[in-house]
Amino acid sequence: MRLTGADLACVRGGREVFSGLAFAVAAGEALLVTGANGAGKSSLLRVVAGLVHLAAGRLALDGGEADLTIGEQAHYLGHQDALKPALSVRENLAFWSDFLRGGAVDPALTAVGLQDLGDVPALYLSAGQKRRLSLARLVAVPRPLWLLDEPTSALDAAAQAMLAGLMRAHLAAGGLILAAAHGPIGLDAAKELRLGSER
Repeated sequence: MRLTGADLACVRGGREVFSGLAFAVAAGEALLVTGANGAGKSSLLRVVAGLVHLAAGRLALDGGEADLTIGEQAHYLGHQDALKPALSVRENLAFWSDFLRGGAVDPALTAVGLQDLGDVPALYLSAGQKRRLSLARLVAVPRPLWLLDEPTSALDAAAQAMLAGLMRAHLAAGGLILAAAHGPIGLDAAKELRLGSER
């Protein structure tokens, strides 16, 4: 499987965020998207996920499911943790697992260290725990492409190590990762795509 972008352009709010952008990431590889604030890191991930219109260029996921969009074969983890505060940790993850046609919830909670908080309403979670609950979707619902925007945000050192382990396992299984970050995310072998400064 291989994700490629050729001559990509993105326009948001009447402003060209980036243009002429090209990249490629294959199964078992991670691409770290870096650059200054406003350079288009988040916009690129949202374009790949199908959440923002691609103004020009071509995106392709060779080896993917031909009848599905790239976004339908990807997990997009943005800045906001999509959680219902009144639902418990387990209920939140069960909702996403059912909605995305995923698998078992409890093993995913264990993988992110939330197995003892399954009955706690999400309202009472710390920022780091909310982030870990969002990350649990990656485990509960297998998809080949992970689009991660600042994935280590709000995570302490132990949780960052846990995330790095999840990412390495995903890559070892033939998955692909496109991650936007200002600093290291625990994948030393990741390729880098540096975007220009804000225009």
